Amino acid sequence: MTGKNFVKKFFSLYLWGNILAMAVIVLLLSIGLKYGLDLYTHHGQKVPVPNVIHKTYSEAEDLLDAMDLTVVVSDTDYVKTLPPDCVLEQSPTAGDTVKPGRIVYLKINASHSPSYPVPDIIENSSLRDAQAKLLAIGFKLGDPEYIPGEKEWVYGLKCRGRSLKTGDMVSVEDVLIIQVGDGRRDLNMPVVYTEPAYLGEADDEEEENKKPRIHYQRKAEPRTEAPSRPVMTEQAPPTESRSE
Repeated sequence: MTGKNFVKKFFSLYLWGNILAMAVIVLLLSIGLKYGLDLYTHHGQKVPVPNVIHKTYSEAEDLLDAMDLTVVVSDTDYVKTLPPDCVLEQSPTAGDTVKPGRIVYLKINASHSPSYPVPDIIENSSLRDAQAKLLAIGFKLGDPEYIPGEKEWVYGLKCRGRSLKTGDMVSVEDVLIIQVGDGRRDLNMPVVYTEPAYLGEADDEEEENKKPRIHYQRKAEPRTEAPSRPVMTEQAPPTESRSE
Protein backbone atom coordinates (compact mmCIF):
# COMPACT_ATOMS: atom_id res chain seq x y z
CA MET A 1 0.00 0.00 0.00
CA THR A 2 1.34 3.39 -0.99
CA GLY A 3 1.40 6.35 1.35
CA LYS A 4 -1.22 8.16 -0.68
CA ASN A 5 -3.71 5.34 -0.30
CA PHE A 6 -3.02 5.08 3.41
CA VAL A 7 -3.71 8.77 4.01
CA LYS A 8 -6.85 8.53 1.94
CA LYS A 9 -8.24 5.61 3.97
CA PHE A 10 -7.16 7.13 7.26
CA PHE A 11 -9.21 10.28 6.65
CA SER A 12 -12.18 8.43 5.17
CA LEU A 13 -15.61 9.01 6.71
CA TYR A 14 -16.24 5.26 6.97
CA LEU A 15 -13.38 4.70 9.40
CA TRP A 16 -14.11 7.70 11.60
CA GLY A 17 -17.81 6.93 11.55
CA ASN A 18 -17.13 3.47 13.01
CA ILE A 19 -14.82 4.90 15.66
CA LEU A 20 -17.43 7.48 16.66
CA ALA A 21 -20.16 4.81 16.83
CA MET A 22 -17.98 2.64 19.10
CA ALA A 23 -17.28 5.59 21.40
CA VAL A 24 -20.98 6.39 21.69
CA ILE A 25 -21.79 2.76 22.54
CA VAL A 26 -19.11 2.62 25.25
CA LEU A 27 -20.36 5.90 26.73
CA LEU A 28 -23.96 4.71 26.79
CA LEU A 29 -22.96 1.41 28.41
CA SER A 30 -21.00 3.22 31.10
CA ILE A 31 -23.88 5.58 31.90
CA GLY A 32 -26.41 2.74 31.91
CA LEU A 33 -24.21 0.60 34.15
CA LYS A 34 -23.72 3.42 36.63
CA TYR A 35 -27.38 4.33 36.97
CA GLY A 36 -28.49 0.72 36.73
CA LEU A 37 -26.31 -0.28 39.67
CA ASP A 38 -27.55 2.68 41.67
CA LEU A 39 -31.13 1.64 41.06
CA TYR A 40 -30.40 -2.00 41.85
CA THR A 41 -28.45 -1.33 45.04
CA HIS A 42 -30.70 1.59 46.10
CA HIS A 43 -27.71 3.86 46.24
CA GLY A 44 -28.32 6.83 48.49
CA GLN A 45 -31.68 5.46 49.69
CA LYS A 46 -32.12 4.64 53.38
CA VAL A 47 -35.12 3.68 55.48
CA PRO A 48 -35.35 3.35 59.27
CA VAL A 49 -36.03 -0.08 60.75
CA PRO A 50 -39.22 -0.01 62.85
CA ASN A 51 -39.43 -1.55 66.30
CA VAL A 52 -41.35 -4.85 66.14
CA ILE A 53 -40.28 -6.36 69.48
CA HIS A 54 -43.20 -8.03 71.36
CA LYS A 55 -45.48 -7.59 68.36
CA THR A 56 -47.16 -10.55 66.71
CA TYR A 57 -45.56 -11.92 63.59
CA SER A 58 -48.36 -10.66 61.34
CA GLU A 59 -48.09 -7.13 62.77
CA ALA A 60 -44.31 -7.14 62.38
CA GLU A 61 -44.61 -8.35 58.80
CA ASP A 62 -47.03 -5.55 57.90
CA LEU A 63 -44.77 -2.87 59.40
CA LEU A 64 -41.66 -4.15 57.66
CA ASP A 65 -43.41 -4.58 54.32
CA ALA A 66 -44.58 -0.97 54.53
CA MET A 67 -40.91 0.09 54.78
CA ASP A 68 -39.98 -2.12 51.80
CA LEU A 69 -38.09 -4.54 54.04
CA THR A 70 -38.00 -8.33 53.77
CA VAL A 71 -38.96 -10.52 56.76
CA VAL A 72 -37.21 -13.81 57.57
CA VAL A 73 -37.75 -15.92 60.73
CA SER A 74 -34.28 -17.04 61.79
CA ASP A 75 -35.01 -18.83 65.08
CA THR A 76 -37.58 -19.64 67.75
CA ASP A 77 -37.40 -19.55 71.53
CA TYR A 78 -39.78 -19.96 74.44
CA VAL A 79 -40.65 -17.32 77.03
CA LYS A 80 -43.45 -18.42 79.33
CA THR A 81 -44.59 -14.90 80.21
CA LEU A 82 -45.06 -13.80 76.58
CA PRO A 83 -47.79 -14.88 74.15
CA PRO A 84 -46.88 -17.33 71.41
CA ASP A 85 -45.95 -16.05 67.93
CA CYS A 86 -44.64 -12.72 69.20
CA VAL A 87 -41.28 -11.24 68.21
CA LEU A 88 -38.50 -11.73 70.76
CA GLU A 89 -35.53 -10.32 68.84
CA GLN A 90 -34.85 -8.54 65.56
CA SER A 91 -31.77 -7.87 63.49
CA PRO A 92 -31.05 -5.11 62.43
CA THR A 93 -32.29 -3.48 65.61
CA ALA A 94 -34.94 -0.78 65.74
CA GLY A 95 -33.77 2.66 64.62
CA ASP A 96 -31.02 1.46 62.28
CA THR A 97 -31.09 2.95 58.78
CA VAL A 98 -30.80 0.40 55.98
CA LYS A 99 -31.40 0.25 52.28
CA PRO A 100 -34.82 -0.76 50.95
CA GLY A 101 -35.12 -4.50 50.40
CA ARG A 102 -32.85 -5.33 53.34
CA ILE A 103 -33.66 -8.59 55.16
CA VAL A 104 -34.77 -8.25 58.79
CA TYR A 105 -34.27 -11.44 60.81
CA LEU A 106 -36.79 -12.17 63.58
CA LYS A 107 -36.80 -14.59 66.52
CA ILE A 108 -40.33 -15.78 67.33
CA ASN A 109 -41.75 -17.06 70.63
CA ALA A 110 -42.82 -20.71 70.37
CA SER A 111 -46.26 -21.91 71.44
CA HIS A 112 -44.86 -24.54 73.85
CA SER A 113 -41.65 -25.21 75.70
CA PRO A 114 -39.03 -27.15 73.73
CA SER A 115 -38.09 -30.69 74.70
CA TYR A 116 -34.61 -32.18 74.55
CA PRO A 117 -33.29 -35.75 75.00
CA VAL A 118 -31.63 -36.75 78.24
CA PRO A 119 -27.84 -37.02 77.71
CA ASP A 120 -25.81 -40.07 78.66
CA ILE A 121 -25.04 -39.18 82.28
CA ILE A 122 -26.66 -42.01 84.26
CA GLU A 123 -23.93 -44.22 85.79
CA ASN A 124 -21.51 -42.49 83.43
CA SER A 125 -20.51 -39.22 85.09
CA SER A 126 -19.99 -37.39 88.34
CA LEU A 127 -22.46 -34.95 89.85
CA ARG A 128 -20.53 -31.90 88.66
CA ASP A 129 -20.23 -33.15 85.08
CA ALA A 130 -23.93 -34.12 84.97
CA GLN A 131 -25.03 -30.71 86.26
CA ALA A 132 -22.85 -28.93 83.69
CA LYS A 133 -24.24 -30.98 80.79
CA LEU A 134 -27.88 -30.56 81.82
CA LEU A 135 -27.59 -26.81 82.45
CA ALA A 136 -25.82 -26.31 79.11
CA ILE A 137 -28.79 -27.90 77.33
CA GLY A 138 -31.25 -25.68 79.22
CA PHE A 139 -32.75 -28.04 81.81
CA LYS A 140 -33.79 -26.90 85.28
CA LEU A 141 -32.27 -28.78 88.22
CA GLY A 142 -33.54 -29.34 91.73
CA ASP A 143 -31.63 -30.41 94.81
CA PRO A 144 -29.84 -33.74 94.31
CA GLU A 145 -31.30 -36.85 95.94
CA TYR A 146 -28.63 -38.76 97.83
CA ILE A 147 -28.80 -42.55 97.87
CA PRO A 148 -26.35 -45.20 99.11
CA GLY A 149 -23.50 -45.51 96.66
CA GLU A 150 -20.17 -44.16 95.59
CA LYS A 151 -19.80 -40.54 96.61
CA GLU A 152 -20.71 -37.91 93.97
CA TRP A 153 -21.50 -40.58 91.36
CA VAL A 154 -24.73 -40.29 89.35
CA TYR A 155 -26.97 -43.36 89.63
CA GLY A 156 -30.24 -42.03 88.23
CA LEU A 157 -32.36 -39.11 87.03
CA LYS A 158 -35.97 -38.37 87.97
CA CYS A 159 -38.63 -36.00 86.71
CA ARG A 160 -42.03 -35.63 88.37
CA GLY A 161 -41.38 -38.79 90.35
CA ARG A 162 -40.62 -40.84 87.22
CA SER A 163 -37.23 -42.41 86.58
CA LEU A 164 -35.65 -41.35 83.29
CA LYS A 165 -33.25 -43.09 80.97
CA THR A 166 -30.87 -41.84 78.33
CA GLY A 167 -32.69 -40.46 75.28
CA ASP A 168 -36.01 -39.66 76.96
CA MET A 169 -37.53 -36.37 75.78
CA VAL A 170 -38.03 -33.89 78.62
CA SER A 171 -39.38 -30.33 78.54
CA VAL A 172 -37.03 -27.58 79.67
CA GLU A 173 -39.78 -26.37 82.00
CA ASP A 174 -39.63 -29.57 84.08
CA VAL A 175 -37.32 -29.82 87.08
CA LEU A 176 -34.85 -32.71 87.03
CA ILE A 177 -33.63 -34.45 90.19
CA ILE A 178 -30.23 -36.15 90.04
CA GLN A 179 -29.83 -39.29 92.15
CA VAL A 180 -26.27 -39.29 93.44
CA GLY A 181 -24.31 -41.52 95.80
CA ASP A 182 -23.75 -40.30 99.36
CA GLY A 183 -20.50 -42.19 99.94
CA ARG A 184 -21.91 -44.81 102.31
CA ARG A 185 -20.80 -47.66 100.11
CA ASP A 186 -17.63 -49.38 101.36
CA LEU A 187 -15.44 -49.92 98.35
CA ASN A 188 -13.28 -52.43 100.27
CA MET A 189 -16.15 -54.83 100.81
CA PRO A 190 -15.76 -57.99 98.76
CA VAL A 191 -18.27 -58.48 96.00
CA VAL A 192 -19.62 -62.03 95.67
CA TYR A 193 -20.53 -62.96 92.16
CA THR A 194 -22.83 -65.90 91.57
CA GLU A 195 -22.39 -67.90 88.41
CA PRO A 196 -25.61 -67.64 86.41
CA ALA A 197 -27.18 -70.81 85.15
CA TYR A 198 -27.25 -71.39 81.45
CA LEU A 199 -30.42 -70.40 79.76
CA GLY A 200 -31.29 -73.91 78.68
CA GLU A 201 -30.64 -75.37 82.11
CA ALA A 202 -32.71 -72.70 83.80
CA ASP A 203 -35.63 -73.32 81.47
CA ASP A 204 -35.43 -77.07 81.98
CA GLU A 205 -35.31 -76.64 85.73
CA GLU A 206 -38.27 -74.26 85.66
CA GLU A 207 -40.30 -76.68 83.54
CA GLU A 208 -39.35 -79.52 85.83
CA ASN A 209 -40.53 -77.55 88.86
CA LYS A 210 -43.86 -76.87 87.18
CA LYS A 211 -44.58 -80.58 86.64
CA PRO A 212 -46.58 -82.29 89.41
CA ARG A 213 -44.51 -84.67 91.41
CA ILE A 214 -45.75 -88.27 91.51
CA HIS A 215 -45.00 -90.24 94.66
CA TYR A 216 -44.70 -93.95 94.13
CA GLN A 217 -45.58 -96.41 96.90
CA ARG A 218 -44.55 -99.98 96.93
CA LYS A 219 -47.58 -102.20 96.79
CA ALA A 220 -47.64 -104.70 99.59
CA GLU A 221 -47.79 -108.28 98.34
CA PRO A 222 -50.26 -110.61 100.05
CA ARG A 223 -48.59 -113.03 102.35
CA THR A 224 -49.04 -116.65 101.51
CA GLU A 225 -48.83 -119.17 104.25
CA ALA A 226 -46.28 -121.85 103.78
CA PRO A 227 -47.68 -125.34 103.43
CA SER A 228 -47.87 -127.01 106.71
CA ARG A 229 -45.49 -129.82 107.26
CA PRO A 230 -46.40 -132.86 109.25
CA VAL A 231 -45.26 -132.54 112.73
CA MET A 232 -42.92 -135.24 113.65
CA THR A 233 -43.29 -136.22 117.27
CA GLU A 234 -40.68 -138.24 118.95
CA GLN A 235 -42.19 -141.48 120.20
CA ALA A 236 -40.70 -143.53 122.89
CA PRO A 237 -39.36 -146.85 121.80
CA PRO A 238 -41.64 -149.75 122.60
CA THR A 239 -40.85 -151.45 125.79
CA GLU A 240 -40.37 -155.14 125.84
CA SER A 241 -42.22 -156.93 128.46
CA ARG A 242 -40.09 -159.16 130.53
CA SER A 243 -41.45 -162.20 131.94
CA GLU A 244 -40.62 -162.72 135.35
